[in-house]
Amino acid sequence: MSEHHVVPLKIYFLIFFALMIGTVLTVGAAFVDMGFMNTPVALIIALVKASLVIMFFMHVKYSHKLVGLFAVSGFFWLCIMLALTMQDYYTRGWGEAPPVEFLKEGAFF
Repeated sequence: MSEHHVVPLKIYFLIFFALMIGTVLTVGAAFVDMGFMNTPVALIIALVKASLVIMFFMHVKYSHKLVGLFAVSGFFWLCIMLALTMQDYYTRGWGEAPPVEFLKEGAFF
């Protein structure tokens, strides 16, 4: 028989508050011009928020090790897919012009 873990209500409120802070950070990052880093910063914030939801609201933190292994493997697969998508996105126009400012000739000199 598996035992149920009772999570205090305080933890749920703290996680909800952290998710709201992450939402504010995401909106704030959207208004800051970081060049080519806008998308990676937004994705990092989204991955942190997703991991909080997976760990606490889906109760993976308190589940068996096998459930955690499957959750981590799914999360790792998502990271692979995002990395391949970003690689494709950033290298599409390499035949015509550099895709980001710092790769242009004379940007540093």
